[in-house]
Amino acid sequence: MNSLVLLLMVCGVRAEDGRQIMREVQNRTKANSQRYEGTLKVIDGKNRISEKRWTYERIGSAGDSKVVLRFLAPAEVKGVALLVVNHPDRASDQWMWTPALQRDRRIALQDRSTRFFGTDFSFEDLEERDADQFDYRVLAEENVNGAACWKIEGRPKKTRSSQYTHSYLWIEKERYAVIAIDAWHNERLVRRIHYGDYRRVSNIWTPLTLEVEDMGRKSKTVLKTEKLEYNVPVKEEAFTLQALRRES
Repeated sequence: MNSLVLLLMVCGVRAEDGRQIMREVQNRTKANSQRYEGTLKVIDGKNRISEKRWTYERIGSAGDSKVVLRFLAPAEVKGVALLVVNHPDRASDQWMWTPALQRDRRIALQDRSTRFFGTDFSFEDLEERDADQFDYRVLAEENVNGAACWKIEGRPKKTRSSQYTHSYLWIEKERYAVIAIDAWHNERLVRRIHYGDYRRVSNIWTPLTLEVEDMGRKSKTVLKTEKLEYNVPVKEEAFTLQALRRES
């Protein structure tokens, strides 16, 4: 490859190359493992508020990783857990463990668009998406809250099942950080996601606040991240159905 072309790509000058931008976003958040605790404030369409707390653990590389989410509070959801096994070439496998029933349930592909346990995340939103599973194009350059951004359209490839026909992503140029996502199904805006309170943790720029709006339900979930760690020791055997049952 011509050295000048390579330099332009690294510096982000080739703004028309949406795939290159999204790969750089992915590369800058690369970590072998991740762990945090989070509080979720769910605000419904009538302004009623409920709160939940979970732990999140992840192992593996982008699009080929495993995640366990486990609720800590309130008491009625304590121990409920979700195992997500992400694949680079297809939709994830997901299982939810409910200790009160002492059973696990596989989340069927047709159910991935439903809400995850009273939050405004769908089951699909909890997947880790590899950049190569989508087609991208840069639509514009815009300022968001004073930051220069690329506005990029992403469409899932035909080999990847999704509730969203396309999404618009705003990527901050300086840090290659995702600022916002609008997720659409044809002409209907389904979800709007905002990322904020970016902090540098283990040299990775990470949003410690995430807001998800369900546009149809007129509800919103605010996730605040605490005790975030990257590249921490985690065991592969913790990401199994047997571990979900054992640790409840």
